[in-house]
Amino acid sequence: MRMEKPHKSKTLIKDALALSGSPFMPGPGSQAPRSLISFSGGKDSCLALYRARKAGFEVTASLTALEETGLRTRSHGVSRSLMRVQALALNLEPHFIAATWSDYESQFVEQLGHLRDAGLQHAIFGDIDLEAHREWEEKVCVRSGLKAQLPLWKEDRQYLVEEFLGLGFKAWVTCVDGRFLDASFAGREFDRDFIQDLPKGVDACGENGEFHTFVYDGPGFAYPVSWRSQGLGAYTSPPEYGRCTYHFDWLDCASP
Repeated sequence: MRMEKPHKSKTLIKDALALSGSPFMPGPGSQAPRSLISFSGGKDSCLALYRARKAGFEVTASLTALEETGLRTRSHGVSRSLMRVQALALNLEPHFIAATWSDYESQFVEQLGHLRDAGLQHAIFGDIDLEAHREWEEKVCVRSGLKAQLPLWKEDRQYLVEEFLGLGFKAWVTCVDGRFLDASFAGREFDRDFIQDLPKGVDACGENGEFHTFVYDGPGFAYPVSWRSQGLGAYTSPPEYGRCTYHFDWLDCASP
C-alpha cells in the first residue's frame, strides 16, 4: 500500500477533539448517551463516528440501508458481509434494513424504534450541510423517539477532508456519479491525488453525491478491514429516478 507523504495544510486545522461549547456535546457530568449511527461505511460516516465518540457519546450500534435484495448498500455498492466486518472492526453491533426507495423511510423508522426500545437515545448522522437531509433525519428521529446528532454539521467541506486524511483514515472510492465523474475515478484510493484530479466544480467531500467511499482503516478500527474488488460495473437508474449512470467498484470480503 502506498504511503502518504506528510501534508501541512495552508490553514491551521481545528482540533477535532475539542467540541466544547458545541450543542453536540453531552452536558457536563452527564452519563455517556447511548447511541447508534446511521452508517454507510464511507468517510463522512466514519468521521462522524470518530467525533461522536470523542465528544462522549457511547455509540454501540450501526444501522445500514441495503438495496431491496439485501445483498449490497445501494449507493456505495458494498456487500452486506463486508459492511458487517467493518462494523465489528469499529466495535459496532451491525443492523440492516433492505428496502426499496418507496418503503425506505417506513423501514428505517421501524428499525430506529427497535433500537430505541433496546435503550439507545441518540442517532448520529454524517451529513454536512444539506438542509433537506437534516430535516429528514430529524423527522424520522422524532417519529422514533430519538434525538438526531450531526457532528459534521456546517463544517467547511475542505477542512473535513483534511481532517479525515490527517487523522490517518484509509478509504477506497467505490462509486461515482457519471454526471460528474467518468468511470476512471471509481476503484481508486481516496487520497490527495484523487482530490487533486477532481474536475473543477466537483466537491472534494462528494457531499452532492459525486462519489462514495468505503473506509477500511483508521482511528477506532480494532484492525484493518480486508476486502477485494469483484470488478467494475455500471448501473443506470430507472426513468423515475433520472436515468442516471453510476460507475461502481463492487467490494466484498477478502477471500479466505
